[in-house]
Amino acid sequence: MVGGSVPVYDEIILSTALMNNVLNFDSVSGILSYQTGCVLESLSLYLEDRNYIMPLDLGAKGSCHIGGNVATNAGGLRLLLLCVCICGKVLADGRALDCLATLRKDNTGYDLKQLFIGSEGTLGVITTVTILGPRSPIYDACNVFLLFEQLLQTFQRCRGMLGEIFSAFEFLDRECTRTHTHRFSNAFELNFLVIIKTSGSNPTHDEEKLHQFLEAMTSSQLIDGTVATEEAKIKALWSLRERVTEALTHDGFTYKYDISLPIERIYQLVTDMREHLGDRAKSVVGYGHVGKTVCLCVSVSFYPDLLASIEPFVYEWTARFQGSISAEHGLGLKKRNYIYYSKASLAVALMGNIKTMLDPKGILNPYKTLPDDLQ
Repeated sequence: MVGGSVPVYDEIILSTALMNNVLNFDSVSGILSYQTGCVLESLSLYLEDRNYIMPLDLGAKGSCHIGGNVATNAGGLRLLLLCVCICGKVLADGRALDCLATLRKDNTGYDLKQLFIGSEGTLGVITTVTILGPRSPIYDACNVFLLFEQLLQTFQRCRGMLGEIFSAFEFLDRECTRTHTHRFSNAFELNFLVIIKTSGSNPTHDEEKLHQFLEAMTSSQLIDGTVATEEAKIKALWSLRERVTEALTHDGFTYKYDISLPIERIYQLVTDMREHLGDRAKSVVGYGHVGKTVCLCVSVSFYPDLLASIEPFVYEWTARFQGSISAEHGLGLKKRNYIYYSKASLAVALMGNIKTMLDPKGILNPYKTLPDDLQ
């Protein structure tokens, strides 16, 4: 997405792939400690076997390392689950900084671990992680696949009617569903395909709340839908969301942006970009986690100058509505000079000061995150 882990000139590549051991698991608190070379999916399965769940869930879970997830502050699909992450790391001068206390609350001074979460490896090498895994819900079989005309109204109704059992809300727009027309005959007629997940501990109570929600939506905005309870069907529904990027490759080359916006603006960027580019783009699609992130993708068959029309328009638009130009993947190499669209000059200068203090020789993931004027 942004080249955060891509070597550019003279870097030495450091691999943590062999650091893939689970160090400790507390079955009472659900706190898991492990090395950062662990693959996300393997940790998810480890916790599931012990009736806990991993707070992170990404489309790339089968290959991504947890160290990269922490370094980019990735969140993914489970936007409503609490994730407490504490790190151990090695500084540029070789000293090991231990922030692996498993306490939920500690107000003794600065919370240093937050400096490293999302720092993209520019301040230290994260070696170990402690994370809090919520208990697996007793009734976690309700995945609802729904077709709606209105996105934000549906999200608000979910929060209000589903309450404590509401755990995920993913959407795909009409252009995304076009990539799945072999699965849905009426895909072109939809505004939004929404996947809602509920998780609870009382099947009778949870089913009743879900039934009341569906009844209310059927009378207003719900066009069609299904409720999945079998594991195979649940995975099939989630694959629609997770494989959008793969499906878009059939449209040609795709420019991808991962933007964080206020909820009321979550989809406006897509419609404004579509209008801005007109017929120069083959498709402009939007999907993601309502309440946090919109993934904007622009596909082209051949238009060599299209990037100049996309950037900096997408960043200027995001800044105008107080959004973030990077919601998940960091700034890396490609976005580092656009940081001022999301951060004040003084904040960026302080980041530079911290980098200089912790890595005075600039050896940790150079040419990334910070703009050229601070490299």
